[in-house]
Amino acid sequence: MIDSSQHFPPELSSFVGRAEELATLTAAVAPGRVLSLVGPGGCGKTRLALRSCAALADSWPDGIRWVGLENERDADGVTRAIASALGVPLAADPVHTLTRELTARSILLVVDNCEHLREPVAGIVSAILARCPSAGVLATSRVPLGLPGEQVYRLSALNLADALDLFSDRAGTAKLGPDALAAARRVCDRLDRLPLALELAAGWAGTLSLAQLADSLRDPFALLDDDTGRAPFRQATLTASMRWSHDLLDQDERELFRRLGVFEPGFAAQAIAGLAERLEVPVQRYLRALRGLIAKSLVSADTTGPVARYRMLGVVRDYALLRLDEAQETAALRDLHLELMLALVESAALLLDSDKDEWRTLLTVEYPNIRAAIEWGLDRAEPNAAAGRRLAAAVAWLWHLGTHAADGVRLLEHAAAQGNDTRDETQARVLLAQALVADTALPGSVSYEKACAAAKLAEQLGLEDVGLLARALIAIGTIGFDLERTRTEASAVRAEAQRAGDGFVTDATQALIGLVHLLRDEHRDAIEQLEPAVTGLLRRGDRAIASSALGWLALATAQSGALAHAIELAEQAVTTAAPLRDFHRIALARTALAEILLWAGRSGSAGAALAPIDRLVEGAETPPFVPGWERVHALLELDAGRPHEAAAWCRREGCWQERPSDDQLTPWTRLVLARALRESGAAADSADLLDRLSATPLTTALPSVHAALLEQRALLAPDTEQAMRMHHEALRIRDEHGLVLACADSLTALAAVALRRASFETAGLLFGAAERARADAGSVVRVDIPDETRLLEYLERGRAMSLRAAIDYITRARGRRNRPDSGWESLTPTERSVVELAVSGLTNPEIAARLFIGRGTVKTHLAHVYAKLGIANRTELARLAPSD
Repeated sequence: MIDSSQHFPPELSSFVGRAEELATLTAAVAPGRVLSLVGPGGCGKTRLALRSCAALADSWPDGIRWVGLENERDADGVTRAIASALGVPLAADPVHTLTRELTARSILLVVDNCEHLREPVAGIVSAILARCPSAGVLATSRVPLGLPGEQVYRLSALNLADALDLFSDRAGTAKLGPDALAAARRVCDRLDRLPLALELAAGWAGTLSLAQLADSLRDPFALLDDDTGRAPFRQATLTASMRWSHDLLDQDERELFRRLGVFEPGFAAQAIAGLAERLEVPVQRYLRALRGLIAKSLVSADTTGPVARYRMLGVVRDYALLRLDEAQETAALRDLHLELMLALVESAALLLDSDKDEWRTLLTVEYPNIRAAIEWGLDRAEPNAAAGRRLAAAVAWLWHLGTHAADGVRLLEHAAAQGNDTRDETQARVLLAQALVADTALPGSVSYEKACAAAKLAEQLGLEDVGLLARALIAIGTIGFDLERTRTEASAVRAEAQRAGDGFVTDATQALIGLVHLLRDEHRDAIEQLEPAVTGLLRRGDRAIASSALGWLALATAQSGALAHAIELAEQAVTTAAPLRDFHRIALARTALAEILLWAGRSGSAGAALAPIDRLVEGAETPPFVPGWERVHALLELDAGRPHEAAAWCRREGCWQERPSDDQLTPWTRLVLARALRESGAAADSADLLDRLSATPLTTALPSVHAALLEQRALLAPDTEQAMRMHHEALRIRDEHGLVLACADSLTALAAVALRRASFETAGLLFGAAERARADAGSVVRVDIPDETRLLEYLERGRAMSLRAAIDYITRARGRRNRPDSGWESLTPTERSVVELAVSGLTNPEIAARLFIGRGTVKTHLAHVYAKLGIANRTELARLAPSD
């Protein structure tokens, strides 16, 4: 029994005969080997390969995967089809990704319809067999792949007994008398016992007697298109039988048969209705003709899915297109096909804002037709060129979300070039589509540049929806170098999108604002923005951005000290991204999950979360850049006590640069590298790296980076006073931004310094409080407490302290010399600035914007002020505030 979850083609009719061939074939398929099943069109290669899968199901422990290439055009399509069959996302090096996935797996790949892609199939199969000795390949093709060591099994005609059984089964004539049996034998012999030809002939058994069928096939070669006699025998037989079958069709069936040739290669009943309507033919007339074509085996019907789909075999479709060309209808029907696809996509557009999952599913099913229609339109003169450009722009989200991004880049470039001299709505939408596809498919600033061009044209033409999405993409393009500009632009776009009722742009820009807050360590504000954004994105099926936003929300939640909930959110990010099979979305989600698991002390689970990504990219010549992947691996190495390996992982992050250097790493990774260097004994190199990092303006703009930098410098400091001062400043920054786990790190570091000073009470209290803070957050990371008996009496007291109490305790102990505990003199400079703005009448969001801090941070400062002044609200604050 074949596992239907592996997406094998359905068997729409019984399998007849071929017992000897099946036994030979299944015996020859083996690991480390490619077996090519070769024969002319219509000889039954696909059916025999499919039946072989059923017979071999128990022989391959890791399963059998079916790879159909009938809809693919190039090498990218081959790798995409194999990846889809394996259920893996493709990284920067697709062949490497596939071979890594298949390494050490006992799996059989069945690659069907290879003849039009012989070279790329041969290249990929060769790589698989060279690197994956436990994998096997069964290919079907009209010609061998031409690989060294390839076994070729040429499929011959059916033997007479099998041919009679097949013809009888399809004709519905179970028992044949002597005359009928003789006629059936003549039919089989005159059709060279070719399965497809026999099925075509059997389709007429309800209309003609067997004797009439045999007589009509008396001289099939007189009907051949190739009158030179050079066609191979069985190819000539098939051509003749198809011509014969076609000539027996009625007028409606012939008309529909040739016109269906424009569909690639499948279609739904809706397409028949659309075709009839535009040709001003009664729909019922074409539906009756369709039933006739199905009965005569020229069209097959697949009713196993939620919507019935119809298709022609490749050789049958080729014949239909030949007849379409003879009727001089090719251009008209191709134009009509373009019109139908454009109507389908534009009618589905409403789903983009209500159920993008459903939209993606609908268009993915029809993608071969959509792509063919775009290509036809772009190669035509107006008005069809404009229709092709409109269709290309309308499917941009499919290319952004799916696995056909290379098609999108190519076709949209063609569409944009055609509109270079126009400044119309279609060109604006094509430019926007280019920006959207480039956002996930192309490196560098291409998306930003195209978005700027789209926004400019949209403003000139008054296209609000184009302008809003283009400006959202522009905001995304600024996040790497100007966080405040990103927040300001995203906020403006979100406000306009809300007024315009654009739900997607509203949610997407709100998520972007949340990301800015996350990067600035304003985690309460990040959560406040991200939670409603995620809800809206998930509601409409916006998996791509929803998975990223869930990852950001998980990180903000973890930093706020709720690790269990953060892990749940990160796991949801992974499951949300998975159906897209987008390597980068999945890798980002898994990296976030791994980092949070590591914070929780679950290093084994963190490694397991990264394993699927590691397997796909490990050993690639140019590993894809996944923010945080190398850094989290480095943290895992540090957790295992391997600082040299951790440093190597950090430096892998910059390996894609032309001239890699430590200064090209992200600030977060440089901090981990500094720690790895210190722990490996290279203190001077660590200090030098930290000095260079401290000179970077971005460092002070990122509080967690600034605090971690201070902590690492403190750990290198030669005297305890200097170390104490830097640890206290790191704790102040972390406390101010609600970095719960990092505050526990600071308490541990301060405890260690106190122990060096023989301050056992302080050390014991802080060690105990740090341990409690981690446990309260949901972390099982143990605080490394020295085996010192003089600490024991204070540890339990420390474990009874809340994080807030511990921070206040050590801050008071440090600050008694500088600042009182209460009253105006106890306020910090930042608290004084908040008071001044609050008393002047500014709201919390306005204060946050003025001071470049989060609204949640403003609330925290005010709470501290109220406690120090012994008041409860702003009214009392205004009364107490000193006048200038």
